Amino acid sequence: MGNKNAVGNSGKSKYIESPDMMLQLFNQYREEAKSNPYLKHDFVGKDAGEVWKRIERPLSWVGFECYLFDQKVISDLSDYEENTNGSYIEYLPIIRAIKKYIDKDQFEGASAGIYQQNIIARKLGLTDKKDVKLDAEVTEQVAYRLPDGTIVPF
Repeated sequence: MGNKNAVGNSGKSKYIESPDMMLQLFNQYREEAKSNPYLKHDFVGKDAGEVWKRIERPLSWVGFECYLFDQKVISDLSDYEENTNGSYIEYLPIIRAIKKYIDKDQFEGASAGIYQQNIIARKLGLTDKKDVKLDAEVTEQVAYRLPDGTIVPF
């Protein structure tokens, strides 16, 4: 049974025929992502000179899936990731390796200041947690002000 989310899937075959093919496709995605940086419109200097800065694209699993969709290979890798019906077990090691490579790219890019550190840290589960405890007693006092200005507590 094929991947139900494959583009044009008739349910007869896997659209990524082998783990080696998945790795090939990931390497193509990586090459395309790294050779096509974002262009950020910016203004620099005291005269606000207009420039276009090249910003490296981070790799991501979602980006890989979108690349596969654009290439008309498949629209969703969920069946491969989840080993639906036990049909994709041979793909699991390569999926783990690809995800580790993506995490490495994101972590190293954030460490080097290429990517937003706070976004990547959150995505990778790397949070700087601080417990702040505040001991305070809150008391509320209700009073009534008389017409002559005298305050009478309740």
